Amino acid sequence: MAETRHYYQAEMLKALAHPTRLQILELLKGGELCVCNIVPELNMEQSNVSRHLNILKKEGLVTSRKEGLKVFYRITDPMINDLLEASSELLKNFWERRQKTLI
Repeated sequence: MAETRHYYQAEMLKALAHPTRLQILELLKGGELCVCNIVPELNMEQSNVSRHLNILKKEGLVTSRKEGLKVFYRITDPMINDLLEASSELLKNFWERRQKTLI
């Protein structure tokens, strides 16, 4: 398969297509965070959170920097926040339309 724009777009959307990764991005909307702050927010093992962060990083959605023993992550592009907002609005509109059809 030729790697087209659609291929890369699908890869990026696949990285977003997990509740934990969406939660991580929501946390990072407020700015850079240490993994040590993300783990307790998600109530997950650090290894699991790190795995999800690596997937987001591989797709270029987040970047990291190390400060001593701590690793800090941040969103790479503010448009990611716009995408999250748009998907939330789309979901809200979908559910509103669906409720209307059920009445």
